[in-house]
Amino acid sequence: MARTKEFDPDTALRSAMELFLRHGYEATSVADLVETLGVSRASLYATFGHKDELYRKALDLYNRSQPIDFAEILSRPGPVLPSVREVVEEFAAQAKLPDGSGACLIVNAAVERMSADDAVARQVESSWDFLETTLFMALCRAKAQGELSPDADPRAQARFVLVMLQGIRVLSGSAVSAERIDDAARQTLAALS
Repeated sequence: MARTKEFDPDTALRSAMELFLRHGYEATSVADLVETLGVSRASLYATFGHKDELYRKALDLYNRSQPIDFAEILSRPGPVLPSVREVVEEFAAQAKLPDGSGACLIVNAAVERMSADDAVARQVESSWDFLETTLFMALCRAKAQGELSPDADPRAQARFVLVMLQGIRVLSGSAVSAERIDDAARQTLAALS
């Protein structure tokens, strides 16, 4: 009887998340997962289910482990626009990290899997809804504090910033220049002034 290799499911899930982030869903084979995670195919399926189930679990982990705590940043007391600036600048800084290490699994999932997998679509929408709502609440505070013009529409502005942040993430890891990312970040902030 073959011995099964013991492994830590949390560590394996994190490794799978990183593999999907680097290569995408389609380019990551089950053989790649087995090799990278150091598990047998049977253990992989028994622990995580099929590849699409593992992908959704990896996407969930990614959502829970974001390096930018934008909700904390945007809920700080005091002026709001400096906090929005900090979030936009953090997104831009991550997008400029070398070797695509600032890539975003949410953006990748939206491009690659959203139309093919309803569960992934719900996860992506949930992530975007959370960011939009967090931005909206912050921009409502900014308007109430006189940081935005009286006729500003915080919902529309939150959606604009959300789309720009996701666009900045799309540029991550591409051959695009840092100048292009910086220009996009600057214009996003200028639109709020």
